[in-house]
Amino acid sequence: MKRLTGFLDKYLLPLGTKLGNQRHLKALSNGMMMTLPLLVIGSIFMMLNNPPINIQTVNMETSNVFIRFLINWKQWTIANSEWLLAPYHMTFGMLGLMTSFSVSYCLAKSYKMDAAVSGIMTMSVFLLVCSSVVQVPVGDNGTISAITSQYLSSDGLFVALILSFACVEITRMVDKLGIKVKFPSSVPSMVSTFVNSLLPLFINIIVIYGINLMLISTLGMSFPEAIMSLLTPAIDVGNNIWVYAGIIMFSNVLWFLGINGTSVVFSIAFMIGLAGTGANAEMVARGLEPTNPMNLQLFRYAMLGGAGGTLGLVILMWKSKSAKLKSLARISVVPGICSINEPITFGVPIAYNPIMAIPYILTPSICVVLGYYAQVWGFITPGYIADPSFIPFFIQGWMSGMDIRNVIFMFFCIGLSVVTFYPFFKAYEKVAIQQEVEEAKEEEEFEW
Repeated sequence: MKRLTGFLDKYLLPLGTKLGNQRHLKALSNGMMMTLPLLVIGSIFMMLNNPPINIQTVNMETSNVFIRFLINWKQWTIANSEWLLAPYHMTFGMLGLMTSFSVSYCLAKSYKMDAAVSGIMTMSVFLLVCSSVVQVPVGDNGTISAITSQYLSSDGLFVALILSFACVEITRMVDKLGIKVKFPSSVPSMVSTFVNSLLPLFINIIVIYGINLMLISTLGMSFPEAIMSLLTPAIDVGNNIWVYAGIIMFSNVLWFLGINGTSVVFSIAFMIGLAGTGANAEMVARGLEPTNPMNLQLFRYAMLGGAGGTLGLVILMWKSKSAKLKSLARISVVPGICSINEPITFGVPIAYNPIMAIPYILTPSICVVLGYYAQVWGFITPGYIADPSFIPFFIQGWMSGMDIRNVIFMFFCIGLSVVTFYPFFKAYEKVAIQQEVEEAKEEEEFEW
């Protein structure tokens, strides 16, 4: 175990530190977090449009009051789904567009550039290459102009990230070359910002839109189509459950080393999960069943109690013979229910604790794999709603697919956590009790 700890400390600690501080990954993580309020609100309207009932399998005349209410609710949503889903389409349905602004904003801010202007530039370039104007027939002879929205949604998420990084770096290059107009101090800052944003925007359009036109003329594919064709193998790898479980395991190894592993892998895990949730949401909006098991809820199964899936450990600690562990459980249960477990990770501690390392590292990945196959085999509903972070896990489980079975599965994972942590917890409990006895003796000797 000392050799293992030494190996992790020598090789993974520096890697995790570098990844955690990498500018573009931090911008990706922070930018994705900026979009969450809009996604949650959009998901609420998705929930309103999809009450948890199948009216084909129930009878209004023989149903109780609650079932009748759900039937009436469903009939109302069928009649009014167009306007009820409008907030969803303008929030969750614009995930790619929103991400192009938020990620470039965060990256530009880290460079101490004008973040808002950079975000607007990227968003305009994103619209230019990811959408096109089409004529839609209206009535008998009229037409209206509309823009295509395929890549404005979660389908354009990866393209938005690439364009965010590219646009900010191009703007930064222009700034480093010193190509700007210097105004006297009497000129308002708004004027100088306007003038000095013209050249970077022009160069961004010439470079990226020029690449888009070249791809269309040579390959017959637009920029987003070409990017997605290149990224498909990498996306397929990321969507492999075993690779995903490995990412979660790497995160918990970093936590064991004292690094916030969730922040390191969050951008990757969240992006994969949110893309799957968005795909499922689009299917549900069309009246179909969600089928993508690689969704955001999969990440929630890894975070029952926080990193390491430690809610089962908190339950064990609640009845511990160690005063320290018992008191720590009392103050950790509420944060643990909301997937916050720094008190456990650093209070037990689990960081650099070889006894607790194995269940801490393995339990979340086991739950992720089980969650994946539980969706594939139809035991639970694949998530199609982006639930808020840091709310009680059982609310997240229900909101994700509007299915109580998802919540039951979460409690099953907590029970699994209890089982996997138990032998290691009992071994560490003996160590903790012995330490408390020795500390009590030292205090008595000090008093004498």
